[in-house]
Amino acid sequence: MPLVSLVQMLERARSVGYAVCYCEAWNLESLQAVVAAAEELHSPIITGFNGGFLAHAGRAQSEDLAIYAGMGLAALRHSNIPAALLLNETDNLAQIEEGISLGFNGVMVENEHLPLEEYRRLVKHVVNLAHRHDVWVEGQIGKLPDGSGHSEAEPTDPATARAFVEETGIDALGVAVGNTHILTRGKAPVDFDRLGKIHDVVKVPLVLHGGTGIPLKLAQSCIRLGVAKVNFGTALKQAYLAAVREKLVNYREPMNPHPFLGMGGTEDVLVAGREAVKLKVKELLEAFGSAGKAS
Repeated sequence: MPLVSLVQMLERARSVGYAVCYCEAWNLESLQAVVAAAEELHSPIITGFNGGFLAHAGRAQSEDLAIYAGMGLAALRHSNIPAALLLNETDNLAQIEEGISLGFNGVMVENEHLPLEEYRRLVKHVVNLAHRHDVWVEGQIGKLPDGSGHSEAEPTDPATARAFVEETGIDALGVAVGNTHILTRGKAPVDFDRLGKIHDVVKVPLVLHGGTGIPLKLAQSCIRLGVAKVNFGTALKQAYLAAVREKLVNYREPMNPHPFLGMGGTEDVLVAGREAVKLKVKELLEAFGSAGKAS
């Protein structure tokens, strides 16, 4: 089916009382897993790719965003559930412009490396461009720490958040309320007092990045305080890598490599990774209440 407006998707989530999961893909198998999980649970879904990762300076070679956009659009347009395609966490204006032209119907403008005033100008520019093409825009006030300890938290200030939303015209706001990027073990406490104060003054849907570290038992408490979208990436890659590692234990040269890669049977690492991600996504959709809410 056609891509669904993220404005409509998140407004419905807020009115009914659930949150939509953004489950990030990075290759064909992870994309297939996310879509299959949503279809099996009859859930709306947001998927897409991390623009910052795709343009990361450490890459051995540059990535062609058109390939990722084409893959995502093909998967979602052939699905039977409400879905949106997001270009996530990028502050690269050229990449954002390309993503919009390629058919992403949402973009999240990253603030990690920019001072507030420069970020405000960038977001206003992106909103003006994106809204002309009916593309949804997410911004963020505050900065998340990461699980490695390489960055410090800057909790979201409610007054700054309100002014930013009103001035830029963004469609959703990512907030820093204890949530943590790339938390590979353990859980992060959510500052519900701060989240509640933000909810009181910000009228657009709220977004929690770093969903892997949020205890699933807190999902409904977050939703009641305005959270309509939660981002997941780390947990999905952890599940994928664990499944691939388990299958590769059985492979030794000079064994026939094809059953382990590309034939699609029980020993195929691609199948194992896909199924592991699908199971994890289904767990998240159930926890945040979107299962059964496709319409």
